[in-house]
Amino acid sequence: MFFRTSFASAIALGAAAAFPATAFAQDIAQAEEAVVETAPGEIVVTAQKRAERLQDVPLAVTAVTSDALAKRQINDTNSLVQAIPSLSYQQGANPTNTSFRVRGIGTALFGQGVESSVSVVVDGVVTARAAQGFSDLADIERVEVLRGPQGTLFGKNASAGVISVTTARPSNDMEFKGDVTVAEHDEYRARATFSTPLTDSVRARVSGFYNDVKGVTYNMGTNKWVNGTESWGVRGKLEWDAADTLNILLTGEYRKMNSDCCGSTLIAIRNPLLQQVVGPIDASRENRTINEDSDTYANSKSQTYSLQADWDLGAATLTSLTAYQKYDLEVNQPIDRINSTSPIFLGTAAFAPYTFWNQNHGIVDLEAISQEMRLASNGKNDLNYVVGVFYMHSDIVRPFDRRRARCTAGVVGQPCATANVVWQSSSSRIRLKQDSIAAFAQADYLITGGLRAIGGVRVQYETGTNSGTRTAPIVAGDNVFPGNAPVSGTFSASDTAVTGKAGLQYEFSRNAQVYATYTRGYKGLGYEMEISADLANQSAVQPEWVNAYEIGFKGSTADRSLSFAAALFQSDYSNLQVQANRSDPQTGVIQFVTTNAGSSRSRGFEIEATLRPTDGFSVNAAVTYAQSRININGLNCPIQQQAAAPVLSGTPINICYRTAAGATPQQNLRNRSLQASPDWRINVTPRYDYEGESLNAFAQVAVNFTSEQNFTAEQDPLTVQPSYTLVDATVGISTPDNRYSLTVFAKNLFDTNYLTSIGHNSLMSTTANPFDLVGTYNKDSSRYFGATIGVRF
Repeated sequence: MFFRTSFASAIALGAAAAFPATAFAQDIAQAEEAVVETAPGEIVVTAQKRAERLQDVPLAVTAVTSDALAKRQINDTNSLVQAIPSLSYQQGANPTNTSFRVRGIGTALFGQGVESSVSVVVDGVVTARAAQGFSDLADIERVEVLRGPQGTLFGKNASAGVISVTTARPSNDMEFKGDVTVAEHDEYRARATFSTPLTDSVRARVSGFYNDVKGVTYNMGTNKWVNGTESWGVRGKLEWDAADTLNILLTGEYRKMNSDCCGSTLIAIRNPLLQQVVGPIDASRENRTINEDSDTYANSKSQTYSLQADWDLGAATLTSLTAYQKYDLEVNQPIDRINSTSPIFLGTAAFAPYTFWNQNHGIVDLEAISQEMRLASNGKNDLNYVVGVFYMHSDIVRPFDRRRARCTAGVVGQPCATANVVWQSSSSRIRLKQDSIAAFAQADYLITGGLRAIGGVRVQYETGTNSGTRTAPIVAGDNVFPGNAPVSGTFSASDTAVTGKAGLQYEFSRNAQVYATYTRGYKGLGYEMEISADLANQSAVQPEWVNAYEIGFKGSTADRSLSFAAALFQSDYSNLQVQANRSDPQTGVIQFVTTNAGSSRSRGFEIEATLRPTDGFSVNAAVTYAQSRININGLNCPIQQQAAAPVLSGTPINICYRTAAGATPQQNLRNRSLQASPDWRINVTPRYDYEGESLNAFAQVAVNFTSEQNFTAEQDPLTVQPSYTLVDATVGISTPDNRYSLTVFAKNLFDTNYLTSIGHNSLMSTTANPFDLVGTYNKDSSRYFGATIGVRF
């Protein structure tokens, strides 16, 4: 029914197009550049949902072309952080708790009942949850990263920023291109695209990719290299010029990934008993070995289908975008991290609340439909505008099950007698249905000379129903998993919000502008969908709000030998949606509560510049200083500080304390760093291109500096990653017509070790043994080399 309505809408647009209107170009990408007057080397973006020169957009946005990404071996969205200093991401154990951050701000909790702070948009389709955004970048045209709140045009899950991926459209001429990459440690990647006109008015494009990336962690227990991935995907596009002024684009995409990721390695062991049970593991920040009896896995399937119709009315273009998306994820993450196929004895329950925990299994089954209608002015006029409406319905089912065992008596380090094994188990199945509808408008108006006024507003209404059941135990004879007693319940909530944007822009010339804007942003209602949810006493996690201020300048010399963009920003977030850790290491209760608490502020500056002193030589440079700080009460203390926490009255600041003897230690933070948010990120990429009669060549070096960061909101001094610098190098040659190419690259040329997350080990992690640590890392935390061969016709 949904797609019948969409096709009917497209047919209706086609009938309307019979009335006189200006000619509509066959290729929309070419049409955008035709409408927007550009000089060689300038980039056209759609950051404001209409085609504009990057130079003209009054907001901080970085646009990276497919060619630039390819030459830096940036193959997926995770790797975009190498090219865009304002973008970072926090690695989790699986896609559901991994998140992007813009200017240090991102999702501060995990769970499928809450939305992302950084929206990932692919060909105009907004992904419903953050986990969908981590994917391969195959056959793309460009990536735009919009910094700061973008809710006026992009909705309630863009309170920190937007990553907008635009994939390539069918071409007017037949073409084929493909490449194969081979890198050290058995990394193989292949991509191919074929595009052709079918008739004078119909064109088709098919692209696909396959990746087989061997893991970089050796599991002694299973005799496998883990933390790798195998993935493939295919995308098809069919484009039809239904009339001179009507273009219809049908897109379908399917992706599948099997991953034995992301198992953590031990980076510090202080407990001799833990060293005994994990065996010959040399725990250090350079450790790349684990010893476990089973492997972590995260397997996903993703489908997206969309129908876009663009009707050129002359002064404006009317666009209809209809989409259906489905995402399935299955994850199992063993918690004990030891090579034991049955429970062993490690001491009392206070010392080791469990000794065997392999079943920690969850599923995400997501479906969503969306419809957007918008009218956007063409070209650049005294009045430029975008107005539209948006609707989305999502349905998320979240089953989860866990089972673990403890041993009540025995010989330390030895298998447990059956009579002494106590099993604990529980499962849950929670379903969240959400609907949201919004109307939005944004415009800029030429007041006088080069001065323009900017204004926008979005009115949105959302509603959700969260229902579920928790069952415990799930195996006859088991005990109830601590903190997971049987419960069920249903809860509904709704909210209406008004957000917007206001500002001024002054254009000195075609090549220089300054702007100042204020944006009111919003992150929608949240719900508790994880297994520890109190389903009988639910309440919504209230919306998160942000007031953002930005002053920027963009300019370039007439010959474009220097392009420059700078921005000063401050974003004040209130009513933060956070994951409060209410776990008790002494009893083994594992509980994370989604709630609202405190505020945060991100402020700093960004500078991006491209210098082209000669035709063949260029230097891209970018600097981001983002001071991201949090104020929050009642946060858990680092586990190693809890035993000595004193009893204090009032509201002590930045100290671990108890409100009374025996109470859970807590802390009230003021002006402390947000997790995974380095203050400084700097990127410098010099590049030299040579064009000859028989051969073209290039060489480039990318230098990326990241300052110190803490991976936990609790300000744990044990989870700090010191500052580091990565240097990548690439050289390549191609035929003058670019038909054949060869690129050789080195990642992390100077072999600089770094980690992407640090946390406390789970097994025997108590206030008496708080110093055992685990970490995760990327493949490029060690140096490796590779090569790419490409061909195009």
